[in-house]
Amino acid sequence: MTPAGKNGKKRRTRRLLLFVCTGNICRSPMAEYMLKKRLGPDSCWHVTSAGTFASYGAPASENAVKVLAERGVNLRPHLSKPLTRDLIDGAALIVVMTDAHREQLLEHVGGISEKLFTLKSFISGGEGDVQDPIGLSIDTYRAVRDEIESALPELTGLLEEIADENNGNVDPGAKR
Repeated sequence: MTPAGKNGKKRRTRRLLLFVCTGNICRSPMAEYMLKKRLGPDSCWHVTSAGTFASYGAPASENAVKVLAERGVNLRPHLSKPLTRDLIDGAALIVVMTDAHREQLLEHVGGISEKLFTLKSFISGGEGDVQDPIGLSIDTYRAVRDEIESALPELTGLLEEIADENNGNVDPGAKR
């Protein structure tokens, strides 16, 4: 049974959606913060991000902050964190930015293929990688932001579908 909240309504169990890139200062935090805004504060999903080669506590790249601000999203609070086994194990869904990230995770962590997706798999006809914009022009960051943004409607639809199928309690083994 799901415990009741302060207003007497049932609280939904929140599940973790994890975005993964390399440094956790551009692509995955951009996806994290845009999806958080899209889902809103009452979502049954907790969204976070991490990097396969990230350190703790680095701020988002300045160009990432700028291009999200153009969409009304504040990326300034973000601090990087490395991908850990606990994050992987706790995630109901993992969305990576490249096929190489996907292969790296599959090689090192067993039993996650059903919850592991590339971001471009949520774009109609989408294949390949989301380019790493680090060190490139602000226009490249805008293109990456727009590419991430184009995947969010289908990803959001999947999240809602999973939540609806489980009365708001997300099944970590849900298949796409």
